[in-house]
Amino acid sequence: MRMIIIITVSGSDDKKPAKAPVAPAAKASTRSVDSDTLFCGHRLLLIEHRGEQYRLGQTKSGKLILTK
Repeated sequence: MRMIIIITVSGSDDKKPAKAPVAPAAKASTRSVDSDTLFCGHRLLLIEHRGEQYRLGQTKSGKLILTK
């Protein structure tokens, strides 16, 4: 099974979706990481999750693609 998730990363966008309320317990477990910090100058990141390997890549147009 192959899963592809495309995430668009853009600059300023006036049409931002409303944020859903987050329970206090969920806020404590949420972490935000800048993609530049995550990739460290590379275009591909391999992620090990529960014994499975995923690939997170950047396209030339700035989109992120996650594949299994």
